Amino acid sequence: MMTGKFIAFEGGEGTGKSTQAKLLAEYLHGRGIACRLTREPGGTEGAEAIRELLLHPPGEGWGPRAEALLFAAARSDHVEKLIRPAVQSGEWVISDRYLDSSRAYQGGAGGIGDDNVLALHDIGSDGLKPDLTILIDVPPQQVTSRLALRDGDNSDAIGGRSADYHADVTAAFREIAAKEPARFSIVNGEGSVDDVQSRVKAAIAPLFGELA
Repeated sequence: MMTGKFIAFEGGEGTGKSTQAKLLAEYLHGRGIACRLTREPGGTEGAEAIRELLLHPPGEGWGPRAEALLFAAARSDHVEKLIRPAVQSGEWVISDRYLDSSRAYQGGAGGIGDDNVLALHDIGSDGLKPDLTILIDVPPQQVTSRLALRDGDNSDAIGGRSADYHADVTAAFREIAAKEPARFSIVNGEGSVDDVQSRVKAAIAPLFGELA
């Protein structure tokens, strides 16, 4: 049996990556490809429980180190129980966020450091990385306005952080992608949903060639 493919969508808050992940899953289904859409943190019962703790933390919330550990724990369960089995059975997995979000948010903007986040990933998820990571890139000033429209006064613990924090996240994503160009495809997130979807389809086209 041929193994499937693992694609992760990354980007800061308000870039439209969740919409694009959903549209890509629909596109793959339309081509007759077995596909599973998932998200991080989340995707499994245990990881969804951790998601609730992260986005709606108790008391004063989590410090950067505790936050990084929680994300790594959620990802470990997600990889073990959903991602790896699905890919091994021949399905494509499309994940709305994965490892590189931890690298950008906790490692970069949170100051934990990239090496520490990668070490946690090696322990928790045996270092599994996607076949392709699509980074939806939108200028920070547009992200700020999009978040205001999307969330209003109802942001979660991470989405509601300062504009400077989200600008640092964007910069960290770009730096990570520059270091690993073979795994990343940077997609311009400006324009209509259909415009961006066309760019995403172009980005994944080489993966179809690998199946030939």
